[in-house]
Amino acid sequence: MSARPAAATRWAGVPASRRRDERRDMLVRAAYRLFGDEGESALTVRAVCREAALHTRYFYENFADTGELLAAVYDQAATTLGEVLARALDEAGPRPAARTRAGVRAVLRFISDDPRRGRVLFAEARGNEVLAERRRAAQTALLDGVLAMSRVESPRLPLVIAATMFTGAMTELAQRWADGRLGDDLDAVVDSAVELALAMHDRAADHLP
Repeated sequence: MSARPAAATRWAGVPASRRRDERRDMLVRAAYRLFGDEGESALTVRAVCREAALHTRYFYENFADTGELLAAVYDQAATTLGEVLARALDEAGPRPAARTRAGVRAVLRFISDDPRRGRVLFAEARGNEVLAERRRAAQTALLDGVLAMSRVESPRLPLVIAATMFTGAMTELAQRWADGRLGDDLDAVVDSAVELALAMHDRAADHLP
């Protein structure tokens, strides 16, 4: 395919390393739009390059295949969510209840603000090994974060089990919210999720020696 006429001169005077970085970012943003709006089937090399208005040679300058590009799309969305979540938890203070509420709300609000984020991070991850691998890594990181919130240096088995269950439930909650299967009342969903999460934590704590 050929690029749009403007592409021939858009890089004039721009250092080579910066040109490559900018083209990579254009491809990732184009893939995000395609995947977020239409799903994995829309993510072909030609479609991405057409969306980004770039020649296909620039695709292979940055990515080996669409799987590698999809990984970059996921990583970018996950990094942004991580930053949003970190700010929310920092502002919530040290109390576990406040941090749990802030964390749940931040994740669901992040998805509400741009539903394509939810599709990239949650809704489409199950059938694709690239996304599934990253999703497993994200769940492990979330589990570590939940355990850290308990402020126990060496969590006992009941707390580990409770944290593991919460992690799985939170992932499923985010996916169902992204799919629109939980309605549109964010406050109601957050309230219910926090109530159940804290009850699970308290129940686990009761079983500690």
